[in-house]
Amino acid sequence: MAVTLADVAARAGVSAATVSRVLSGNYPVAGATRTRVMRAVEELEYVVNGPASSLAAASSDLVGILVNDIADPFFGIIAGAVQSELNGPDGAQGSHKLAVVCNTGGSPEQELTYLTLLQRQRAAAIVLTGGAVEDAEHSAALSARLQRLAAGGTRIVLCGRPPLGPALPGQRGPQGHGELPVLTVAFDNRGGARRLTEHLLALGHRAIGYVAGPAERTTTRHRLEGHRSALLEHRGGPVREAEPLTVHGGGYDRSSGYDGALELLRREPRLTAVLAANDTVALGVCAALRDQGLRIPEDVSVAGFDDLPFSADAAPALTTVRLPLHEAGARAGKLALGRQGPPPGGVATVRADLMVRDSTARPRTD
Repeated sequence: MAVTLADVAARAGVSAATVSRVLSGNYPVAGATRTRVMRAVEELEYVVNGPASSLAAASSDLVGILVNDIADPFFGIIAGAVQSELNGPDGAQGSHKLAVVCNTGGSPEQELTYLTLLQRQRAAAIVLTGGAVEDAEHSAALSARLQRLAAGGTRIVLCGRPPLGPALPGQRGPQGHGELPVLTVAFDNRGGARRLTEHLLALGHRAIGYVAGPAERTTTRHRLEGHRSALLEHRGGPVREAEPLTVHGGGYDRSSGYDGALELLRREPRLTAVLAANDTVALGVCAALRDQGLRIPEDVSVAGFDDLPFSADAAPALTTVRLPLHEAGARAGKLALGRQGPPPGGVATVRADLMVRDSTARPRTD
């Protein structure tokens, strides 16, 4: 059932007229009252109706692109590729869309807030990029919000994150099916990490450290699972849940790689190889190793993930896993605009390919 103005008034403890004044912005309202009303609007996910909102109909020209960090090349490439699809086929007149890039900073709360704002603007489509936060409460809130958006005619596409689970009780997808009407362009993070670990094992490395990303992210878990599955198969025995040579960084950034590498060296001075959560983290790992007087790859091999533009030009060139970020973003853009048919089951998984370069070599034998 749609949330009404009266529902917001009841939640905020004010009159419906006061809520109307706050939302219109044309009348003076006490700051504390305005705060209570806007908090109620957020909590109830109230969407303004009426003549003013008709300017932002469900068929509007607005497309929202949610990213964790627009300064990260991973997200910048995907967002740029999505936006490149918004000009329409061959730049056809009247087919352009307006892209709004929403930088969440990795905050689950900010992600939900942006979705509410885009719902109020009746966005034609929304593309959510990057790994999801593994939190049951947030997942439920996210699914509910996406369900309401889809019910209002907004196309939803996930790019670089796993598919959502089944719809919540009481929510139905298209034709009454219990799945959210959300399309997904996913990356094979498990397979990519597995191939990277197998590469190091084949070179003869055994003391392999891993600087993982934030523990609560799906991307981190999937890449770590791929790494551990390769170790499990090679060792022929169980890999402990807390892998002794795994360090979780605070983020997918250079400083996390630097600090993580120092922690790995403290735990295992005989370390011969380090896997990094992504290429940016790998740069931090390389810097820390050099500051400790170690050579790459003569003393310690280093590998990244994503194959960001700088990876081939690093010194030495970085062994990594290539994700076709631009192609994935472009496909997500086409799906969001309905210019490409949905993949089987609503999910397209993009292969991750191993790129062997100069930063990995056989371990020293002396």
